[in-house]
Amino acid sequence: MKFNLQAVDKKSKARHGILETDHGLIETPVFMSVGTLGDVKAVHTRDLYDTVNAPIILGNTLHLYLRPGTEILEQAGGLHKFINWDRPILSDSGGFQVYSLSEIRDIKEEGVQFKSHIDGSKHFFSPEYAIDIQRSIGSDIVMAFDECTPYPCEYGYAKDSMDLTHRWLDRCISHFDETKPKYGHEQVLFGIVQGSVYGDLRKKSAEYIAQSDCFGNAIGGLSVGEPNDKMYEMAELVCDILPESKPRYLMGVGKPEDLLENIERGVDMFDCVMPTRNGRNGTIFTAQGRLNMKNAKWKNDFSPINNERLSFIDDHYTKAYLRHLIHSGEILGGMIASLQNLVFYQWLTAQAREHIKNGTYFDWKNEILPKISRKL
Repeated sequence: MKFNLQAVDKKSKARHGILETDHGLIETPVFMSVGTLGDVKAVHTRDLYDTVNAPIILGNTLHLYLRPGTEILEQAGGLHKFINWDRPILSDSGGFQVYSLSEIRDIKEEGVQFKSHIDGSKHFFSPEYAIDIQRSIGSDIVMAFDECTPYPCEYGYAKDSMDLTHRWLDRCISHFDETKPKYGHEQVLFGIVQGSVYGDLRKKSAEYIAQSDCFGNAIGGLSVGEPNDKMYEMAELVCDILPESKPRYLMGVGKPEDLLENIERGVDMFDCVMPTRNGRNGTIFTAQGRLNMKNAKWKNDFSPINNERLSFIDDHYTKAYLRHLIHSGEILGGMIASLQNLVFYQWLTAQAREHIKNGTYFDWKNEILPKISRKL
């Protein structure tokens, strides 16, 4: 794999790059649709290809380990073949999901013991085992196993957790180097910066991750409840330390405005369940602002959903009809809304790339940010 930096904005740290994988090229900045269990919820794979034109999707190690299990994935020839997807896949290591299972987990130096949220059965993840599972998944981009700290957390806990994440990274790198891909395509490893919202810890962690010399670097432990300004501050601090020649991935982010603010600070890659989760709950993202389709104001609005690219929805569905579907709890409503939102996210990042190429990103971001942030 290769990552080639193509352009940097004239007034900000926003970057445009091309990430080359065995399953295709990824232009950055990029938003990765979240397919936790091998599917992007309520969105057909053909729509991910044709309508969304998603360049990469994300699968989750813990969830895929529990269902369908690595044995099934290996029999299928890996996740790409199992779900009939021939574009790149990134797999989360499961660290964030273990964090979210805080009531049923036990963290030790060796790894994490946790109970399945499905049936209560006990399982154990070590850094080495997280790598093994991702070898079985066959993702193009493999994430190191880390501990995601909550917000708020005390300084001492954040430091101990960061140090543990660094030791786990060393073990991940060692095991990754000792094992091989199972399905004939290259896999690369990303390390993860932690440190909560403490600047000195983030600096130390970014320096440690940078010297570990993984193919790419991620920023974890943000978008977990901290104020937006803290997220932006930590992301910028870390990006200033991480090497320019490697892709930077801000995990679990986020709102459209968060994408634009963090792109300005030098982030290349994002993922979040927000487009699909919010869509299923009736929130639509557009270039003019957000629409809550549950509101009665759309009941008699027969104008099309306004989006720059999704002509199929513009031509066939009105706000009144979508509001009716959402209000009635019809599955089609969640499908249409999720598709709309994913296309908007791809449109937004494509616009960002074009403005970075032209050196106009900073001015464009300041112009569009108030529009996409408002409620209609």
